[in-house]
Formats: sequence, C-alpha cells, structure tokens
Amino acid sequence: METSQMDELCFPQLFNKSCRKTTPAQSDILLAYFLVSFIALITATLNLLVIISISHFRQLHTPTNLLILSLAVSDFLVGLILMPVEILSTEACWYLGDLMCALYCIINFIITSSTVGNMVFISIDRYLAICDPLHYTTRVTLNRTKICICLCWICSVIYNCLILKDFLRQPDSQNSCHGECVVVINNITGAVDLVVTFISPITVIIVLYMRVFVVAVSQARALRSHVIAVTMQRSVGATVKKSEMKAARTLGVVVLVFLICFFPYYTPSLIGEGIETGSSISPIVIWLLYFNSCLNPLIYASLYPWFRKSIKLIVTLKILKSCSCDSKIL
Repeated sequence: METSQMDELCFPQLFNKSCRKTTPAQSDILLAYFLVSFIALITATLNLLVIISISHFRQLHTPTNLLILSLAVSDFLVGLILMPVEILSTEACWYLGDLMCALYCIINFIITSSTVGNMVFISIDRYLAICDPLHYTTRVTLNRTKICICLCWICSVIYNCLILKDFLRQPDSQNSCHGECVVVINNITGAVDLVVTFISPITVIIVLYMRVFVVAVSQARALRSHVIAVTMQRSVGATVKKSEMKAARTLGVVVLVFLICFFPYYTPSLIGEGIETGSSISPIVIWLLYFNSCLNPLIYASLYPWFRKSIKLIVTLKILKSCSCDSKIL
C-alpha cells in the first residue's frame, strides 16, 4: 500500500512535499503521447516551411507576407518549445526545476502576446488594402512593416516581463507542492492583462474585419450589377484587386480560427476569476490554444497556391539551385 502511494508521487523522496501524478490508463497515456507528439512535429515542420518560403523567394517579400512570416515564427516556437514541454508534463508533474519553469512561462506569455499583436497588424493591413487601396502602397511599405513587427516582439517581451516580475523573482512562490509549475496573476494585473492582450485587440480585429466585409460585399454587388461608382471610375487603382480580396478572405479564416482557439484560454478572466497558468489550467484548453499554431499553415496550404508551389520547391531541394530565390511563385 505504501509502495502504491509512493508511485503516485512526482518525487517519492519528498513524501510530504511532492505533488501527485495523474493516473490515466496506460493505453490512454500512449495514445496521448503519440497524438500530441505528432501535432508538435507537424506544427514545427509546416511553420518552418512557411518561414523558409517567405524568407527565400523574393516574389513573396510583401508587407502582408512579412506579417504572415512573423506569425509563423510564433507558431514555429509553439511547436518547437511549448508543445514538447507540455508533453513532458502530461502526468501533471514538473521535473525541470524552478528556473526552467520561469523560462517556460515567460516564453509562453511572450509567444501568446506576439501572436495577438501579429493578428492585429494583419487585420490593419487587410483593412488598409481593401478600404483604402489608393494609399495602401504608400502607407504600407516593407520597412514600416518590419518596424511594426520588431516593435510587436519587443513590446511583448517588455510587457510580459513587467506583469510577471514577481513570478520571475520567485517562481515557486505559488506552488502548493513540489513538482508544480504555476503562475498566478492577481485580480488587478489580470484585469489589465485581459484588456491589453484580449479585449482591446479582439475588438480592433472584429471592427476592422467587419468594415472589410462590408466593403467587400458592396464591391461584389457593384461588379455583379455592372454598376461602377463615379469615384471608382476616376482611377483604376481605386478598385480593390482580386488578389487582395482573396488574401483578405484567407486571413479572415486565420483570424476566425484564432478567435475560436484563444477564447477558452481567457474565459476564466472574462467571468472574473484570476488567471492561473500551469498545471491548474485544463490541458484541453492549453492544447486548443497551441493547436491554432498547427492550423494556420494548413489554412495557407489549402487557400494559398504560392505556399503549395514553394513547398514543392523546398521538398525537392530545388531551392538549393542558384537564382532559385527569383523563381515565379505567384
């Protein structure tokens, strides 16, 4: 009986202080390990293909694709770092120590914040491309987009270091037992974080895409009825390109999937509970959040022909040829 109780502990040598393992069926554990390991591998691989495609082929060096590249970096880090660590803690035991706990949590928060920031910039980009096409090329340039991406990542690092400063000083302060990795944010900080990283960005995203949707519908009706507004007759450039509309639809799907996957993670804060990150959050909610990173490149593969073409060139190693960066992808 005593041996059985010792087996249920994360650290049997610390009988009075150790956390207890979860004890699902052995077959369930093996199935879970296989499934989540496969998802992690697919997530890292597909997002790496997105990163290589946009970085290598010059034809893909556009402001919109740079934002997709930044989002792919976030998703790649999820598959490379966050998912494997989450797999290691399947038994609800943290074996990596306090330092790695602090590092894991801060990286988790930074990646989440940067993903939200990238989604906001993608929404702004599509809004300007669809609703103000005349000034899009002058307002949205490669250099400005690069600056926005850098600011997004820098602000994410600074912001999350500030809200987690107490946790970073003493990572084990909120642990109820040895073998736990938990971040607890008080109500005030949690409310601020909820507004900054969820409510405000989501409001901006929804408002901008509603505006994009209205403009897209009105232009589609005008084209179907062969009625061109006088203001659109003055300049051919005022008409939104078909490629821009297709990009807006594709990225609209990405944004919708993002909202579905991220909403459960912030539900405790929305109903007034404190935010806790770690073993106290349902694994289903965490994996739904991470699964968003796997879905994004799948959406690109199904809706972007250039991504499928670039994958063929990468897999067949044709990108190793000289001048392959000038290949026609679009």
